[in-house]
Amino acid sequence: MTKLHIKKGDSVKVIAGESKGAEGVVKKIFTQTSRVIVDGDKIKKISKHTKPNAANPNGGIVKEEASIHISNLMVVDPKSGTPTRIGRKKNAEGKNVRYAKKSGEVLS
Repeated sequence: MTKLHIKKGDSVKVIAGESKGAEGVVKKIFTQTSRVIVDGDKIKKISKHTKPNAANPNGGIVKEEASIHISNLMVVDPKSGTPTRIGRKKNAEGKNVRYAKKSGEVLS
């Protein structure tokens, strides 16, 4: 399996698809299918039918964020706020870290 350039908690921008141009934060990653759930205002929502349970006694239709393929996302540079590519390098302690290629800023 390849290493993904996006991690949970990253701020990302959608560069292709129905939600193109929308920004949000990565909520969940599905590594097997290379898809991501992004939490944001302008992200496409899907209707999910739920059965009654303890949390939702009536059941019904719930709106949820649709999953987006990882190739349609770019990480937002923390310095400039624009989409950037991600690189990997060793820091002073010799540990591999991710950094934004536009500004050189290390990502958490």
